[in-house]
Amino acid sequence: MLPTLRQLRYLKLLAEHRSFSRAAEAAHVTQPTLSAGVQELEKVLGSPVVDRSRAGVILTAAGEEAVVRAGAILTQTEDLVQAARSAGQPLSGRFRLGVIPTVAPFLLPKALPRLRRRFPMLRLFLREDLTGRLIQNLKSGALDAALIALPYESAGLDWADVGDDELLAAFPANHPLTAEARIDPEWLAGEDLILLEDGHCLREHALAVCGLAPPKPREEAPFAATSLPTLVQMVGSGLGVSFLPAMAVEAGLAEHAEVAVRPLATDNAARQIVVAWRAGSSRATEGRLLASLIRGDDEPNL
Repeated sequence: MLPTLRQLRYLKLLAEHRSFSRAAEAAHVTQPTLSAGVQELEKVLGSPVVDRSRAGVILTAAGEEAVVRAGAILTQTEDLVQAARSAGQPLSGRFRLGVIPTVAPFLLPKALPRLRRRFPMLRLFLREDLTGRLIQNLKSGALDAALIALPYESAGLDWADVGDDELLAAFPANHPLTAEARIDPEWLAGEDLILLEDGHCLREHALAVCGLAPPKPREEAPFAATSLPTLVQMVGSGLGVSFLPAMAVEAGLAEHAEVAVRPLATDNAARQIVVAWRAGSSRATEGRLLASLIRGDDEPNL
């Protein structure tokens, strides 16, 4: 006898919620039904998967291993269903797309209308989050694809290129560097450098472009921003210098701030924007099509 998909789903929900009542609610079944399903799974596996106590649900070692394998099985099963439903009809039905915050406001306003016109049957669900969590959700099957920026650790992913996004130096409008046409990153070494807070991939891209090592805690700049609009306002207020993606500048992010923007006098001062998906996913064709549409290709390539 083999475990059923329902039993594996019950276990996965129990691991996520650590409560029989909350897991049952998420599964839209009664608590006795979920508990019975987990007990049946334990009989099939020949080992307990949870320890039941007043402190809550604790997975056993066998339970932890079963959850990992259950997640992979459920993801592959969902891929199978989605592939069958979208056969011959790419980008129809549900599609869950993650987008990083330093890309979403600048690419999506142009891309989404094209996407709706080209694929009216598409039900697009968007999630804006940091790169690390988006990649985690891709690998777990919670997302079908994600619009992210490279370089970033991307083992287990495939992707299609959208385009390069140049990084530009940004400093207060009255800064002496406004007299320069291009900015050597070394000129910024003595400046207060304002970066997005830790977790934003743009932070690491900016440091890499300048050839700088991540600052140690005691060397940390006095300020960090939570978003690009905040970063622009901080630079315009004279708190320091920073870097902005060209797509944000072209979208008018710095137009109403006292900020000067100049290109960097260095090679490869850009991040690569891609649509990524889990390696082996049935949504690979749709990921490539989505990247082509975001690029603005007249005839998207599959």
